[in-house]
Formats: sequence, C-alpha cells, structure tokens
Amino acid sequence: MNINYLETLAETVAVALKEDVNGRDLTAELIEPGQLATAEVITRDGAVIAGRPWVDEVFTQIDNKIQIDWKVKEGDLVVPGTLLCSVSGRARSLLTAERTALNFLQTLSGTATRTRHYVDLVKHTSVRLLDTRKTIPGLRLAQKYAVKVAGAYNHRIGLFDAFLIKENHICAAGSIATAVVRARSLSPDSRVEVEVEDLAEFKMAVAAQPDWIMLDNFDLADLVKAVDSNNTNIRLEASGGIEQDSDLIAIAETGVDYISIGALTKHCEAIDLSMRFVQ
Repeated sequence: MNINYLETLAETVAVALKEDVNGRDLTAELIEPGQLATAEVITRDGAVIAGRPWVDEVFTQIDNKIQIDWKVKEGDLVVPGTLLCSVSGRARSLLTAERTALNFLQTLSGTATRTRHYVDLVKHTSVRLLDTRKTIPGLRLAQKYAVKVAGAYNHRIGLFDAFLIKENHICAAGSIATAVVRARSLSPDSRVEVEVEDLAEFKMAVAAQPDWIMLDNFDLADLVKAVDSNNTNIRLEASGGIEQDSDLIAIAETGVDYISIGALTKHCEAIDLSMRFVQ
C-alpha cells in the first residue's frame, strides 16, 4: 500500500494554527518585532520520536525564516532529557509556533511510543501489527504515519481503500458469499476482508474466498483451530480481546498473520515536551 502520509500536512497544520492563533498572538506582541532568539526542545519522557514533518510545517507556516536543527531522527528511541531540536529566528515567531508544534510532536511521538511497545512484545513471532480507523479526528494520516515509523503497519486508511464486511453488511447483503461477490464486482482491485465472530462463520467466509478474514474476539483455542484449518491463501487477522500485554503475546503465538489494535492510536499518551529559550 503506497500512502502519501503528507498529503494533508499543510491543511492539517493550517487548521491547527487557525484554532490557536487565529491571526494574532497577543502575548507575543510584548516582544520587539525584530528580536531574535534560539530555543531548545527537550523531552521529559522516554519516547519514540515521530512527527518531525508536522513540526517543520508549523514553523514554516508561522515564519519561513525560522531555522530548525534536529538532533534526532524519526523513529529514534530517546531517554528523558534528550535534546530533540533547536529552533532559531524571530522570538515572536518561535513563541507563536511553540504550542502547536509541540502538540503535534507529543501526540505523534506518543502514538509511536505505544506502538513500539507492542511491536517489541511480539517481535519473536512473524505477526504484523495493524492500526485501525480509531484515530483522532483530523489526524488520521499523521497517526498512521507514526504507527509506521514505530514498526507496525496500516490497515485501511479509510472507508474508500478496502472492503471490511462486518455483521451489519452481511445482514443487509443477505450472506457472506453474496457480500463478497458484490465486492469483487464493485471494485475488483480492492482488498476484500470479512469479519467473523465464530468458527461456523469462519467456515462460511473461507468458502466465499475473500482476501482476509478478521477473527473478532475469538478465544485462543478457536484462533488456533482457525489457523490450523486454513489451508488457503486467505490471510487471518485477529482483533479484540487484548486487555494485557500477555494477551497480545498469546494471540501472536497462535500463528495469525495480523493483529489489529485500536489502542495504537486511540490510547496514545502524549509525551511531555518542553521548549525553552537559551542565551
């Protein structure tokens, strides 16, 4: 899947700046317009860094003469106290851009940090971890970018790039087989995935020959049965039932191809960052 994660970058940043600045930074006007300054951004938390393009775009939209010197790369694992970057330019501009830039960096690094934690838990298996559509509104591509930076993979970007046939779709279509046939006819090049809730539905889905089958909230015993009985090229994705780290490890060890985890994006905890002027 070729994804242009930066497709909406400028628009996303512009919206974020609109809600924060809205044409004027009253407090920054206390500073002389021509005064220059340098500031440093550090992290107070350990983190996997993600979001540099969004930070760069914030400063560019505020003042394209600001110079940014990054000390870390995307995907770097850093410890508390690490200097992430220094920024130089008009003091007013640095102050106006600060919060929006840090908001992007703390959120996307938080997404990447949680993702890397899960990736490391299952690196002894061949499973691939997937994100979901449970993202912060307006930050879909940004969060999926952070997931990728941290070593996991993207599921669908949205409703437009793959079929995911769930219970209500099956009910409305009449059957799993009918839904799959219609999907193949409607968009032959799109991936077709069917969600099933038990082994009986799994057998019906296998007979319909989608590309993927999502095993929703299966217990471990049934996951193993599904994996062992799958003698086709259909990919199996486990979803749900992950309450503890040990649950993820156990599911990965069943031999499923993928595990999708909404928590990668919806349970991310922002990283504590700070920007301080230096002499």
